[in-house]
Amino acid sequence: MRDNRGHVAAARGRGALALAAALSTALALVLALVVAPPDAVQGDAQRWMYLHVPAAWSAYLCFAVVLLACLPVVLRGAGRPLPVARAAAEAGVVLTAVTLATGSVWGAQTWGSWWVWDARVTTTVAMGLVYVAFLAALALARGPGGRRAAGAVGVLGFLMVPVVHLSVVWWRTLHQPPTVLAPGTGAPIAPVMAWTLGVSVLACTLLTTVVVLERAGRGAGQGSPLAVAEPDQARPRLPVAP
Repeated sequence: MRDNRGHVAAARGRGALALAAALSTALALVLALVVAPPDAVQGDAQRWMYLHVPAAWSAYLCFAVVLLACLPVVLRGAGRPLPVARAAAEAGVVLTAVTLATGSVWGAQTWGSWWVWDARVTTTVAMGLVYVAFLAALALARGPGGRRAAGAVGVLGFLMVPVVHLSVVWWRTLHQPPTVLAPGTGAPIAPVMAWTLGVSVLACTLLTTVVVLERAGRGAGQGSPLAVAEPDQARPRLPVAP
């Protein structure tokens, strides 16, 4: 009975989360395309910010989840967090690709160039490749030693996140400084644009959460190679007849 109630509560929670994601996404689209004014310098091209920045933020968040999920794998050899780590890494890699793609279009409209190997672009590509390597290591992992090695890649890979974010502060680059999380400065953005960006970030975060939870649930299924049983929960052996 308790198991059934738990499943029902979990399903309702996922449904509520999906509904919140859908509503916030619809609101973000209205704000970004209708309510928020065009930028005084960049014009309507600036509206790419409402997808570019949320995608980058959500990628950071996914890689933070990978870090937290991989810590018990590295420290204790646990297997249960692996489906969560894989789902978050997959979503993070996709979001990194979205960040690069939207940045490329935005750059073409404002800089006149689709691609420039500046500090932000280079470090973002490197970050994405690190987590592609993590997914490859996870797919090849066999036994506790393999899981720990893959988990170590997931833990150390998070070092790329602050490097990417602060690359526009540490090095001279075409990319503008951080829009919101700018060290030691206020956010150089109009209030209506800030609200629109905030709702867009919330919508992208909720959508990413829904996708990661769904993928992690499938990855933890009985038929998945990532469904690693813990030693104390391993299936007991049947007694052998004399």
